[in-house]
Formats: sequence, structure tokens, C-alpha cells
Amino acid sequence: MNLSIIRYILGWVLQFEALFMLCPAVTGLIYREYRAALSFFGVAALCAVIGFLFRRRYPKNDALFLREGFATVALSWFFLSLFGCIPFLLSGDIPNFVDALFETASGFTTTGASILTDVEAVSRAGTFWRCFSHWIGGMGVFMFILAILPLMGGYGMNLMRAESPGPSVGKVLPKVKTTAMVMYGIYIGITVICLICYLISGMPLYDALNTTFGTVGTGGFGIYNSSAGSFTPLQQNMITVFMILSGINYNLYFLLLARKFRKAFSLEEVRCYLIIIVISSLLIAYDIRSLYETVGARLRHAFFQVGSIMTSTGYSTADFDQWPQMSRTILVILMLIGACAGSTGGGFKVSRFLILIKAAKRKLTELIHPNLNKKIYFEGEPLSEEVLSSTNAYTAVYFIVLFGSVLLISLDGFDFTSNFTAVTATLNNIGPGLSAVGPAQSYAGYSIFSKCVLIFDMLAGRLELFPVLILFMPSCWKKY
Repeated sequence: MNLSIIRYILGWVLQFEALFMLCPAVTGLIYREYRAALSFFGVAALCAVIGFLFRRRYPKNDALFLREGFATVALSWFFLSLFGCIPFLLSGDIPNFVDALFETASGFTTTGASILTDVEAVSRAGTFWRCFSHWIGGMGVFMFILAILPLMGGYGMNLMRAESPGPSVGKVLPKVKTTAMVMYGIYIGITVICLICYLISGMPLYDALNTTFGTVGTGGFGIYNSSAGSFTPLQQNMITVFMILSGINYNLYFLLLARKFRKAFSLEEVRCYLIIIVISSLLIAYDIRSLYETVGARLRHAFFQVGSIMTSTGYSTADFDQWPQMSRTILVILMLIGACAGSTGGGFKVSRFLILIKAAKRKLTELIHPNLNKKIYFEGEPLSEEVLSSTNAYTAVYFIVLFGSVLLISLDGFDFTSNFTAVTATLNNIGPGLSAVGPAQSYAGYSIFSKCVLIFDMLAGRLELFPVLILFMPSCWKKY
């Protein structure tokens, strides 16, 4: 393990976090929340100093292979959460350390699970930081760093692979830096369009900014106790559209910009993603017909909640925990499926489900025709056995972590529905679950131990499990 290069990159991460913290600090000054503003300025200075010390000396060996890439990304996200929670402690918004860490990790991982019982009691600066952390974590901090810095030369791909969601990550352009710049350019473009739409709809600038961060970053921290329930029907429909757009593989937008329309509209994962959303929404709209008087209201709430859950955003317009059993079951299934690979959304990913279905179909065919050597095609390309093997391995680890976490937090005595959906919602970066962690509730009732388990789940889920799990392997830390 090349520890010197890890230290050097962590220095860059902390310095960028210091830069990001200036935004909530200025927000605190604007709203005359001087204690909160001073907290963010102070921690920003601390991050800047530590970051400078970490990267003061450039490593003699700057090789960064996949092992270092995974370890660097996992440690960086932990450091982001660790330092990012300190302003909440100093300002008094969240006086408990584990709760502050939970809230910050939930923000950066775009989970949106909260321990707060009254989000409106948080300072404006603290609320801005909660929502802004969604936007920072949505596309990924290393995607941002790679887009603006000539970092690690040809080794940058190992950082991108460790941070980007999906069964496999490739470059849309020959250079990693150019790929990162294009993806972040698309991300910023969607953000600006979303913000303009919210402002046109009548949202105040502060509300529009925070809601945009949560929508495009698919995070879902609400700025009101009612989440998105207090917005107008038009604004709720806008949020629905931008949540769904943010859950689409960003390669689609690149292909559209490159005018490769035939290839863009032939993306198998995107088609499946949209079909699932439409069918699920129509089923739920029918199932909740007794709860809402008009067809428009049923469709609006159904599409909003399906889009919110499947894209792992976590906003809510209603307490869906009170919906009929079929609707709640559909939402739990959507929690597991998640959004597209290469998007800001979380979850298991539509692409993995498609690959597993195709693999199962091939296996059944081979049982009938043993001599048939049939290849699996995905997005028009044959899948290598390496991708199939890694997908199978990820699936096995995913369910081990899922059920292991449910077992661990069951020590708190909550019912199975609460525990299962709490882990599912954090591991898949959704936010709200059902029962004790439903959209009208919070995670405040869990013990410190259970919150630590859920923090691990949030980080592991955002980074696709392996970068976090590799830290616990002794062989990972052996020097070359």
C-alpha cells in the first residue's frame, strides 16, 4: 500500500471541503447567524491547514493502483463526513457527535436519512450545509477533483472506478480528466436548469437552491418538516421530473449532446428504468384511489413517490407509510432496485438486475441445451465473464451486508419492518423507510451502536461496498 499518495490526496479532499464550507458560512452571515457562520469558518480553516500539511510534500512514489484507489476513496468519504459534522456540534444544531456524524454522512452519501425530529429548528447555515452536501456527494468529490486538477495522471481512472456507481465504469472520452469535465458539466447544467424552473414556479431563492441540491444530487433532505408536502402541485411535478432525470445514466446525456441519437435511445437500462417507473406509478395510483379524490392527485403522488424512492432521493409529498400494503410493497422493491448506473441515484442498480436476469435465463437455457454456448448481451455489447463474476460477487456481498446489518440493529427492539427498511433505506441511500423510520418519523430512536451500523451502510452503499470493505482486510495495508 502506497500510504504517501493516500495522504497527499486526502490533503486535496480536505482543502476542497474547506472551500465548500465557505458557502454555508456566508449563508450564516447573510441570515445573521453568527455562531453558525463562525463554526463553518473555523472548521474550514482547520480543514485547510490539515489539508496543506497532508499535501505539503509530494510523494516520491505517486503510483495509485486499484487497491490505493479504493482505500483513498473510502477514507476520503469518511474524512468528509468526520470534518463535515463538526460545524453542527459547534453551532449547537446537533449537539451529539454520533447524531451529527449520521446526519453529515447521510448528506454526503445522498441518503437523506435524518435523526432530526424538527428540521425547521436547524439554522439556515446548517440547513444549507445539509442540502449542499447532497450536491457535493451526488456526482462525487473525486469526479469534481479529477475535472479541475491534473491529478495522478493515468491513475485517475482507479479513483473514478472506486467512486462511480454501477457494475463497471468506463471513459466516455479517451482521457479521464475530459470524461470528468464532461460529466460534471452535464451535472451543473441539469442543476442550473432545475434551479431556474423552481424559481419560475415561485420558490424563494433559498428554498429553490436547497431543493435543487437535494433533487439533482438525489439526496432528499427536506427544509420543511413536511418534506415536499408543502410545495404546490406544479412544484411537486417539477421535482418529480428532475428526480427521474437525475436517476438516468449520464451517458445518455453525453450521447444526446454528441448527437448519437440512435445509440442514446437504444440504451437498455434507461428503457427498463422508465418502464419500471411508469408501471409502478400506475399500480400505486390505482391502489391509493380511495385516499385521493381526483385522478390527478393520485397520479401526482404516485409518480412523485415512485420517482423519489427509485432514484434514492427520499422526498415525500405524503406519509406513504399509511398507504395500502401493495403500494408499500412496491416501494420497498423499488428501494432495492434503485436507479441507473452512472447516475447520482443509489440502490442495487437497474443494470445489475438486468444482468442477473439475463444470466439466470442463460443458465435455464443451458439446462435444456447443454451444448449451447450462448453469450449475454447488454446495451448491444457482449458481457465478459469478468463482469458477470463481479456482479455475482457484488450481489452476494450486498445481501450479506443487508441481512447482517438487520441482525445487528435488531438489538434495539424495533419491529422487523422498521429494521429491514432502515437498513434497506440507508444501504441503498434512500432515506425514509417504513414504520418507525417512515417519512413522518426519523432515525433518532436508534441507539448509538445502531446508528454507527447505519452510517457504515450509508458509506458502503454509496461507494458500492468494496472500497469500504477492503479497508478491513489486513492484506490491503501491506506495503509494496
